Amino acid sequence: MKKIGLLHPGEMGVSIAASAYNNGHEVYWMSEGRGDKTRARAESHNLMEIDSLSQFCRTCEIIISVCPPHAAEEVARSVTEAGFKGLYLDANAISPQRAIKIGQRVEANQIQFVDGGIIGGPAWTPKETRLYLSGQHADEIAVCFSKGSLEIKIIGNEIGKASALKMCYAAYSKGTTALLSAVLGTAESLGVREQLYQQWDSDDQGFSEQVNRRVTRVTSKAWRFEGEMKEIASTFHEAGLPDGFHQAASEIYHRMAAFKDSGEPSSLDDVLNALLT
Repeated sequence: MKKIGLLHPGEMGVSIAASAYNNGHEVYWMSEGRGDKTRARAESHNLMEIDSLSQFCRTCEIIISVCPPHAAEEVARSVTEAGFKGLYLDANAISPQRAIKIGQRVEANQIQFVDGGIIGGPAWTPKETRLYLSGQHADEIAVCFSKGSLEIKIIGNEIGKASALKMCYAAYSKGTTALLSAVLGTAESLGVREQLYQQWDSDDQGFSEQVNRRVTRVTSKAWRFEGEMKEIASTFHEAGLPDGFHQAASEIYHRMAAFKDSGEPSSLDDVLNALLT
């Protein structure tokens, strides 16, 4: 049995925590500065509360970071400064070069580091969410989730591999949703959206409705995807490929950021207004 800590048990993080708990581990969360929604999630899934970062770092053998991409480095820095000396999994949607940078910083402070990339939604249903791992200590993370809904795949010992796969996957899955959002916004602005629907459906019956669902369902998470698109752009740039598409996708998601935590899918009219304002 391991003592595992989740710093930010959001919708994704709490599902990872629940999977660890169901594997027989003690799972903790750090409550300092967190809101009522986070507390409710943590308590409903048997996470044990610790109210200070220093105590959290002394208690946990493994810390898992699942946070918005822009906060990944700050979270790692705070754990390092609090004196943590265990195993640290960064499972955030960040570029491989950022994962390498974070890994070098924490390892310089006698912290073992594993690179992770999550593909899929919150891990409540078997075979729908996979956690990719890379690094010398990846197997130590993998055994913590041997049972339950979260699938684990180790793809090598090299830090950055798991993040690279996540970036390439999301470049298409979330990048194309941003593109479709921009297409709808442009068609609305130019007064040809209905005609575009007709053409789409003549090519592929029901495609226009699929597009509407993709665009309206993504809005509550757009504030996170804005940063993720920037990480993908950085990944493309480092690989020697143009980064402009995903820089533009970041702007599309930025225009939807006001829908944060809306819960239910937004109306298409509201989305189009946000895109065109």
